[in-house]
Amino acid sequence: MSLPPLVYYSDESKYRDHYKRVYCRGCIVSFDGIRIYFQPQRFEHAFYEGVGKSRFSPVRAQRIDWIKATLEHPEANLYQGWNKRKKIYEPHRRVSVVYEDFVVVVELALTRCGALKGKFVTCYQADNSISKIRCSPPWSVEACLQALRGERIGR
Repeated sequence: MSLPPLVYYSDESKYRDHYKRVYCRGCIVSFDGIRIYFQPQRFEHAFYEGVGKSRFSPVRAQRIDWIKATLEHPEANLYQGWNKRKKIYEPHRRVSVVYEDFVVVVELALTRCGALKGKFVTCYQADNSISKIRCSPPWSVEACLQALRGERIGR
């Protein structure tokens, strides 16, 4: 499994343009057929670091093409995402890991016709947390759908 190439641009604006062109205006579909949507404001969360996400990180941004490659990879390891506020794993949050310790987090929901759709949350090199992530419950479509249908009934 070879790593996708890193992307090198001279400044942040070129990475932002790449993100908008490929992800926000593009059509990204995961290996299992889930359309993933990207919002422009998620750029900062994914490619900034430090206290309050105050500093652009070229090292994080160089992995910008790893997002699509991870989502589309049929052998990705899939885990339930951790909700820090509630202190629980959530079956409708999916953490994908393929390349090194690089993780892509998406939040899933149901379309009007009952299919899954995803919203990009963030991506990062999980150097300090990868062992916890790899011990998380495995993500499954069944558990995700059950949780989402339960949430819809309760509203």
